[in-house]
Amino acid sequence: MDTHQQWDIVTGIGVTALAVAAARAVETSRPASLAQDPFAARFVTAAQASSPMPTSVEDLAAEAGEDGGVWPNMIDYIAVRTRAFDDHFLNAARDGIAQAVILASGLDSRAFRLDWRPGTVVHEIDQPLVLDFKLRVLREAEAEPRCDHRPTGIDLRDDWAAALQGAGFDPTLPTAWLAEGLMPYLPPEAEENLLHQVHRLSAPGSYFAAEYFSDMGTVLTDPMMERNVLALGLELGDLLHSDRRPSPAERLAEQGWQTQVVTGPDKANTYGRALRPSAMHDNVRLVSAHLP
Repeated sequence: MDTHQQWDIVTGIGVTALAVAAARAVETSRPASLAQDPFAARFVTAAQASSPMPTSVEDLAAEAGEDGGVWPNMIDYIAVRTRAFDDHFLNAARDGIAQAVILASGLDSRAFRLDWRPGTVVHEIDQPLVLDFKLRVLREAEAEPRCDHRPTGIDLRDDWAAALQGAGFDPTLPTAWLAEGLMPYLPPEAEENLLHQVHRLSAPGSYFAAEYFSDMGTVLTDPMMERNVLALGLELGDLLHSDRRPSPAERLAEQGWQTQVVTGPDKANTYGRALRPSAMHDNVRLVSAHLP
């Protein structure tokens, strides 16, 4: 892989971050939403992507067609994932953690929309062009972070741990980590290295959350996934990795973390939502971990 390759928000993996923002925007517009992101629609509008993306339930209804379109399944899952990881940070805050790291943050706006403990430092790591776009849109919206927000533009294939510490990260403090929408894009060695660095930098009391797929090979042949890919104009087979590897929960448990894994449909049920049966939904797993 070319370590100098960069992408912005309308190319490569960046498009998937934009699609996630669109899903959050639609969910925000629902009367009984699982999560509220007041900035998501702004990101989609500002990006001017070549393929139109919905930002409201009205947009969704207009593009759905007779078969419901490609977006509803994606939006339902993103809503569940967003709420689960919002809860991850809010629970960590209630436990007194005042340092957070969002890996491959994309268009995540949690630093600007969650209720953080006073004095909390929130670090974000992603490609420089992605962070530049996000921060520009947030400035134009006159958004103010609700924490000490420290974005760091660096590729996770480079020495992000050193860059994180250079931005003031304190490895002696418990940390709430999040790897949202990241693991499927990492080959096994890169995932192992990332989790090794997370463990190395984590003080006792730290939390970690991520999602992964138990069988990515099956997911990539799911008709629903194929339709989503075509709608976004991507070749996800070139971006996602289906190599067999230990799960993040297994890797962290080997390092002494206490882990819990829940399926996507089971997590959805706790929020009163139902994910339609599909290879993607059936294989998604949400992992949470705590380092005693």
